[in-house]
Amino acid sequence: MTVRTPTRSLTVHTPEPGRDEAWWRHAVIYQVYPRSFADGNGDGMGDLPGITARLDHLAALGVDALWLSPFYRSPQNDGGYDVSDYRDVDPRFGTLADADALLARAHDLGLRVIVDLVPNHTSDEHAWFRAALEAGPASPERARYVFREGGGEVGEEPPNNWESIFGGAAWTRVCDRDDAAGSPWERDGQWYLHLFDSSQPDLNWENPEVHDEMESVLRFWLDRGVDGFRVDVAHGLVKAAGLPDWGGHVEMVAGAEEGGRHRAHPPMFDQDGVHEIYRSWRRVLEEYPGERILVAEAWVDPLERLARYVREDEMHQAFNFAFLVSPWSAARLRSCVEESYRVNDAVAAPTTWVLSNHDVVRHASRLGLPETGKGPNGIGAGDVQPDPALGLRRARAATLLMLGLPGSAYLYQGEELGLPEHTTLPDDAREDPAFFRTHGAEKGRDGCRVPLPWEAGAPSFGFSSAGLSWLPQPAGWDAYAVDAQESEPTSTLELYRAALRKRRELGLGLGSLAWHEDHAGSDDVVAFVNAAPGRPDVLVLTNLGEAPVRLPAGWEVVAASAPTADDGAAVTVPQDATVWARR
Repeated sequence: MTVRTPTRSLTVHTPEPGRDEAWWRHAVIYQVYPRSFADGNGDGMGDLPGITARLDHLAALGVDALWLSPFYRSPQNDGGYDVSDYRDVDPRFGTLADADALLARAHDLGLRVIVDLVPNHTSDEHAWFRAALEAGPASPERARYVFREGGGEVGEEPPNNWESIFGGAAWTRVCDRDDAAGSPWERDGQWYLHLFDSSQPDLNWENPEVHDEMESVLRFWLDRGVDGFRVDVAHGLVKAAGLPDWGGHVEMVAGAEEGGRHRAHPPMFDQDGVHEIYRSWRRVLEEYPGERILVAEAWVDPLERLARYVREDEMHQAFNFAFLVSPWSAARLRSCVEESYRVNDAVAAPTTWVLSNHDVVRHASRLGLPETGKGPNGIGAGDVQPDPALGLRRARAATLLMLGLPGSAYLYQGEELGLPEHTTLPDDAREDPAFFRTHGAEKGRDGCRVPLPWEAGAPSFGFSSAGLSWLPQPAGWDAYAVDAQESEPTSTLELYRAALRKRRELGLGLGSLAWHEDHAGSDDVVAFVNAAPGRPDVLVLTNLGEAPVRLPAGWEVVAASAPTADDGAAVTVPQDATVWARR
């Protein structure tokens, strides 16, 4: 039933004239997870030459840029987010020359390239951390990281009660490390902080050396031609003074509330001191031509706090994770959209939409679970299984809804194929440290990181010329393969290609947003009009209810996530479907 609320303001977002012209304010950016995109040398792991060889796929898809997850030298304890050398390519992925070739080819195709930066922590194999272990307590080398004396009678207790995001304590005692036996530090009782795995020690951002080093890393890659940086754990660099105890478990979750109130502000995240760091980085980027950008991965709640990262002298974009974790509910989605524009418009920033990435269950599966929202941290064979048909239908609808919103949007590799989560991955194939640190209680993120299917019927579905795959791919992925979907009008791949083409033609990323008055308070429908300067108005309507919904008179469908019906009198939109229409 539609509930009319004529007293509410229907206009939600009106961009300032001329402000949205910068490319990053309305770009569609495609995330490449290098291990799983394409294998160029036949060893079963994706690499930079493999990505370069497949860049035509991204150009044909119609995206504006790609974001590369880490390809730096690393022991790969956390999928490359444990960096041992920020200025080199891991041999698994290629060489610096391969990185240069990828940049050149992407730029030739009109694609910008954003790379990951991991500034909260390094690998424990980084030269700085090895030097810190060797130098011992109170040394300048240890001052680059967060080392502390322990509590208890003889320092046997961690310095505080913080927990790792991946499970277990956030502290490791030097003498308890596996490599401590027989080393100079086997009796070293200090502890070091790691908000993630014990192989990822946190840097000490109170140390000027750390600031100087990261600015040097920025310049190294800017000089090579990258167009920006996605900043990992952007909210985690600065910790509260004194590292006080905190009575909660931190999850990388945004947009959730408990009992109608936002969760307490944890001392390890979103401290005010991070903002001066990003102001200094913004000044570095502005020395370079071509509108280079900074993108915040910041799981920050509430949205007002997130908007602080994209003030005009700080970062350019921040992922809207509140949108990603919103349940499949018209009211919740509408509320998230309204709040997102309210806080971002207040700081003259774009809103940056996202539905999937390498850290969450793919939305084609997440939306097929009995309870929608963020979902679990991975799905195993013994867990509640998603409904694949329902999940894909909703995923297609959610994507058209997202791409119809003004602002920028991110796609995760494989979502353009409708790729589901691998929910029956064998435990002995898993690599995510969250699986091991929680003793299997969390299945972890491997299920969304399985290599892509390119060719139906080919070994490893064409991912590797040798038919190898570093994570096993599910049987039956032939239907998802790129070559099986090309030129198939109803395929998810062709839906994405058509939607991105129409999005550009209609200027949807540049537009304003007003709720359509017929559905402004509906329990079942999200409907808004996107009006871009010099372009026709576009009605974006998503039906989340059980009954078909009539399209308002005078609108002509130009894109649909599922077939509509037309009885001659009206067009109707089925359940779990989105249409774009113009008049």
